[in-house]
Amino acid sequence: MSSVFETLKERGFIAQITHEEKVKELLENEKVTFYIGFDPTADSLHVGHFLQMMVMSHMQKAGHRPIAIIGGGTVMVGDPTGKTEMRKMLTRKEIEHNANKFKEQLSKFIDFSDGKALMLDNADWLLELNYVQFLREIGVHFSVNRMLTAECFKTRLERGLSFIEFNYMLMQSYDFLKLFQDYGCILQLGGDDQWSNILGGIDLIRRVEGKEAYGMTFTLLTNSEGKKMGKTEKGALWLDPNKTPPYDFYQYWRNINDNDVIKCLKLLTFLPLSQIEELAKLKDQEINEAKKILAFEVTKLIHGEEEAIKAQSAAEALFGKGVSSENMPTTEISFEEIGSGINVIDILLKAKLIPSKTEGRRLIEQGGISINDEKIAKIDHVVKEEDFKNDEIIIRKGKKVYHRVKIVR
Repeated sequence: MSSVFETLKERGFIAQITHEEKVKELLENEKVTFYIGFDPTADSLHVGHFLQMMVMSHMQKAGHRPIAIIGGGTVMVGDPTGKTEMRKMLTRKEIEHNANKFKEQLSKFIDFSDGKALMLDNADWLLELNYVQFLREIGVHFSVNRMLTAECFKTRLERGLSFIEFNYMLMQSYDFLKLFQDYGCILQLGGDDQWSNILGGIDLIRRVEGKEAYGMTFTLLTNSEGKKMGKTEKGALWLDPNKTPPYDFYQYWRNINDNDVIKCLKLLTFLPLSQIEELAKLKDQEINEAKKILAFEVTKLIHGEEEAIKAQSAAEALFGKGVSSENMPTTEISFEEIGSGINVIDILLKAKLIPSKTEGRRLIEQGGISINDEKIAKIDHVVKEEDFKNDEIIIRKGKKVYHRVKIVR
């Protein structure tokens, strides 16, 4: 039976690692406490976090103990990693609300019962720090010259890096030291953009405690062109069904580029590698079968099997000729709003199928909008009450996006 280290490597998770042989040995022979941090900047995790959740789940199933750190303290400063501008400052109340949402989503993958995993908020220790004492005991160990060579700072220096953000690396490094001291945490995991911060923590532990700690980063979820996955016309691909409906979530994976299917099956599902290797043999049109499996498995993990079956059934009904609207994304519209008629672009905006009227006009002029299988040719087309069959219309945008608009009387 392969170790979790080999599993992570074979599935393509690992990007960089300190002390590779030592980490491999620890994961094969000991129960390791490790941590991953999540900054609660929104009220839901998104698909980029999903990859980290999969790593935590693989590790816990192999007998290791995860610590999920909610960055209630660090988010009040803001991580400059990958950003060209300073983050919006959040209130403590906003942070707590977002953190509670994270807990619900993480609990689908991680077993927090009986101390098998911990969820901590770094605000519990960071917000109580004495600043002068922190500088004397922690800041003294950091070289500004070395910090400025970190990629996360270099990208911000051109536009201006605030002093408050410059403290982020110290705070995250202190998190690792605190977890090392209080919980025996010896391994920090994170996305590859966190490499500099992880090294900062390892170095701090070595200087303060005279002991070794370790770090491992995993690949960022990017497509074959190197762009981050999980971006849609409506924004991020969220794990919250109220922000990204299960059908839309399913369709995202169903429609990804052929070149990305096998990678995503390895990273974002628990299907055996032997099964994925068989799917990798599919070519041309056959690769759609692998996409269907990917979409179903990922949707099942995030939203449950029932929602995955609904999304799959709705998609199959739409792309077969028997269109079923039962599980289709739906927008309700009042009878009063329709009145004597409503412009098609206004309906598209209400259904959030377009970001602007300009985009709506472009789509219609290019033949990209149909209602009840009738292509809309004019931008001033008016949708009337009699167009609603059984009080609903089906809008199709392009070839693959379907949406139901339903009258509420």
